[in-house]
Amino acid sequence: MKKIPLLVSVESIQINDYQQWLAFWLKYQEFYKVSISEETTLATWNRFFDNNEKVYCAIAKSSDKVLGFVHYLYHSSTWAINNFCYLEDLYVAPSARGLHVGKQLIEFVQEQARKQQCARLYWHTQETNLPGQKLYDWVAVKPGVIEYRMPL
Repeated sequence: MKKIPLLVSVESIQINDYQQWLAFWLKYQEFYKVSISEETTLATWNRFFDNNEKVYCAIAKSSDKVLGFVHYLYHSSTWAINNFCYLEDLYVAPSARGLHVGKQLIEFVQEQARKQQCARLYWHTQETNLPGQKLYDWVAVKPGVIEYRMPL
């Protein structure tokens, strides 16, 4: 049975959305098998509301129920005059997957990046995130970049 796309509102997060966001943030960490400290979680939350930070969060809602979130940020690059927009985290409730909620969250970030006249919008995902890659292959191009990390 084919799922029908769900129209939701996508908007910048508000202070009173904390509890719903936190539940999704913890599920996101569980999905990626990571544990981000409470201190970092609170710092992240506070960055969304700090005008001196370029870190943002938007949520998808239906009838005041959060269905997913996206975190994104702007940064300078040696490859362009204008900033890049990095979509850092995207999570959609399992019950809302396949209903275009993730696509709508990405399109919200795309619109914000256009308003900021960014030179690029990009993101990463894990090789094992096959459902996410199905969406990403639909809405974007895969440039063939491989990421390396070094412990600090």
